[in-house]
Order: sequence, then C-alpha cells, then structure tokens
Amino acid sequence: MPKANTEGMQYHLEVISESVSPGKHAVLVVDKAAWHLTGKLEVPENISIVPLPPYSPELNPVEQVWQQLRHRSLANRCFKDYEHIVEACCEAWNKFVTCPSNIQSLCARKWAILI
Repeated sequence: MPKANTEGMQYHLEVISESVSPGKHAVLVVDKAAWHLTGKLEVPENISIVPLPPYSPELNPVEQVWQQLRHRSLANRCFKDYEHIVEACCEAWNKFVTCPSNIQSLCARKWAILI
C-alpha cells in the first residue's frame, strides 16, 4: 500500500477476514496508530483487534522485523531518489520473506499459543 491510512487498514482487514478458516477467529495485535483503531473501520466479525500498550516495541514483533531489515539490508546507505528507496525496501523484504524461519524466530513468543 502506498499509504498507511484507514482505507488501507480496511482492505487489510478484509483480506485477513477472507483468509480465516470457517469457524475460526483471528486476533490482530496492533500498535495505536490512528488508522489501526479508528471508529471508521468496519471490523469483520471473525477478527478482534487488540491494541498494544503504549511504548512497548518489545511486544510488537514487527518492530524486530524492521530492525532486521534495517540491519541486514537498509542501514548505512544513500539513496538517489524515492524510487530507489522503494526498490531497496522491496528487495530487502523479498529476501527476508524467502526464509520463513527468520520470521518465526523473530516473532515467536512463548506466551503466545496457537489453538
């Protein structure tokens, strides 16, 4: 998505909702960005949104993903223009997601149990 906003979040919720198996329920853990919690969202019945407490990046697995992307691919670089930044970010992301164990190791929590 080119922008992080309510419209993008609504689309994200719809895609997640369609991916949830019948009879199952998804829980989406979000930070308190305005577009994550706006009353303008129509949250599907098979999704619950749980906001993280403020100032708790250690609880937000995506923060560790961003840290890895910056560390392995994006740090200490100069970009010639916006398109070059987008290209570098896409390359970093695509490289990162080719190894699911990277994501699992960064995002796994002992207290989070899948049922």
